[in-house]
Amino acid sequence: MPSLDPVILFFLFGLVAGLLRSELKLPSALYESLTIFLLLAIGLKGGQGLATQALGSLVPQLVAVIVLGSLQTLIAFVFLRSAFGFDRQNAASTAAHYGSVSVATFAVAASWFASRNIEVEPQTAALLAVMEIPAILVGIVLARGVDRNTDWRALSHEAFLGKGVTLLLGGMAIGWAAGPEGLKPIGGLYFDLFKGILALFLLEMGLIVSRQVGEIRRRGLSLITFGIGMPLVSAAMGLGTGWLLGFSVGGTAMLATLAASASYIAVPAAMRITVPQANPAVSLAGSLGVTFPFNIIVGIPLYHWMATRLAGATP
Repeated sequence: MPSLDPVILFFLFGLVAGLLRSELKLPSALYESLTIFLLLAIGLKGGQGLATQALGSLVPQLVAVIVLGSLQTLIAFVFLRSAFGFDRQNAASTAAHYGSVSVATFAVAASWFASRNIEVEPQTAALLAVMEIPAILVGIVLARGVDRNTDWRALSHEAFLGKGVTLLLGGMAIGWAAGPEGLKPIGGLYFDLFKGILALFLLEMGLIVSRQVGEIRRRGLSLITFGIGMPLVSAAMGLGTGWLLGFSVGGTAMLATLAASASYIAVPAAMRITVPQANPAVSLAGSLGVTFPFNIIVGIPLYHWMATRLAGATP
């Protein structure tokens, strides 16, 4: 039987420790630092890859993932309203979480693919940054509509200049400008230590997830059903998009993983400001308490298997 990736075991360790009410806790400043490191490292890696290819081919891919993220948000909203009985604000906020992406899930997937020597297109880091944005905008429109009082300046600032997007885009710009040779002096920190830093981050994520159990119990079967069912629907959409774009098996599986993931960093911050009526515990219980563990333990290998089958079925 294949062994679990050590970073997954770190997550499970944190989850069990939290459920057992252990006194284990990482300093909040350390968690913030780990988040910044991972965002920058992912951006640098993506920018390094972009430096070796023409940027013209990236435009249709960016358009495709913007459409993908917008459609996911709309579909999630319809499901939450019609099938699960969510009110408008909570449905819109939760849908935005599921139309956006999870940097941590991307990081785990990148580690999983790299450990198996599965090639992934380098521009997936750029797609990750772009996929944060459309879901936020669509979610806000779904929650409160658009009228003459809409503060588009504040909304655009939150969507395009939030901390997560800024760090990813900044890292990519640095990686692209420096290129593979220029990044060698800092590669030992940002690339060689990446998996160890990710393990510590996932330890804290396990502790955080353990605190969402109460909300999952309150929402019961509906939250668990949506938290697993929506990623499967989104993964299928991501697989189709990757296939249409001509991605490799690894790239298609990564795009499916991105589509299946749900945000719990950028979107909660935006929704807290723009849709204060929504209960953040509901969205986080689904995205962090159900979808994140499902994706990193079951989803990533499942999406790779599906991408492999899709490639095998392509004439």
